[in-house]
Amino acid sequence: MTSFISRAELFTFLNHLGIKTITREHVPVFTVEDGAECWADIPGVHCKNLFLRDAGRQNWLLVAPVQRRIDLKTLPDRIGSRRLSFGSADRLWATLGVRPGSVTPFALLNDRQEQSVRVVLDAWMMQQPLLNFHPLENTATTTIAASDLRRFLEACGHVVSLAVLDPEAVNPVSVPACNTI
Repeated sequence: MTSFISRAELFTFLNHLGIKTITREHVPVFTVEDGAECWADIPGVHCKNLFLRDAGRQNWLLVAPVQRRIDLKTLPDRIGSRRLSFGSADRLWATLGVRPGSVTPFALLNDRQEQSVRVVLDAWMMQQPLLNFHPLENTATTTIAASDLRRFLEACGHVVSLAVLDPEAVNPVSVPACNTI
């Protein structure tokens, strides 16, 4: 059986990189709607994380602000994938070591060896100072600087792309449709 990192090991890894975070405990949150009340007093952009799989069997992790509208039909043209659908709970567990409701870019630490997940970050989101994610469990929210999230992802060895995920959004950003960072 595959062994996945724990929340404590995640924080040790972040500390080793010199990345400072703040984590707040709360009741379990399974959906963006559930989280609204828990997150009311937490500064920064609250994010949703979609574990996807394309028709070519490539796994994807899409990270965007919770309010971002994501159209799975037009997304392949924006990120350079084939037709997308949600990855199964079993595949999510086998790949990232988290359960539905706890999907987070921090889980990419469990994919360092395989490098089987392509990561796409919302371009506007990455221009904001603070971002919020679950620390592998949906009973807490961890705040991290956007620049530190990049450092974390680089340390995990993942190639990360920035994308304008909703060109009609009120917070446009000037980057190509999908740009590798």
